[in-house]
Amino acid sequence: AGAKEDSFNVIDLAEYTKNRPWWRKVFAPSSGSSAEKYNVATQLVIGGVTGWCTGFIFQKVGKLAATAVGGGFFLLQIANHTGYIKVDWKLVERDVNKAKQQLKFHSSGNKMSPEVKSRVDEVIIFLKKNIILTGGFAGGFLLGMAS
Repeated sequence: AGAKEDSFNVIDLAEYTKNRPWWRKVFAPSSGSSAEKYNVATQLVIGGVTGWCTGFIFQKVGKLAATAVGGGFFLLQIANHTGYIKVDWKLVERDVNKAKQQLKFHSSGNKMSPEVKSRVDEVIIFLKKNIILTGGFAGGFLLGMAS
């Protein structure tokens, strides 16, 4: 039986996105952003509304996640107490201590990879160029979290 050779095309996503003008216009540090064409009041309104929506959704999802985690822990305790399940607490404690050690190890070396550093720099440049929009978003986000 003659086996057919499959060929695959490899796409470099970084190169692909560099050739797309909308991507460059919004995220590339060398280009102006699309928000700069609006006046200050419009930028504040856009940032405030999107920030409020994001904060409101973040608050609802946060409450739901906290309820799920707390409820799950509560059900686990009830199931353990009634004998439906048996929890090996020494194993849990050992795993938690191992996770703490790994977190200490990773946070002790404050070295960022060059890829992450370049992305962080791009975000900082974008935020500086759109300070009005960013300020409106931050204010709206806090209002959304409070409501």
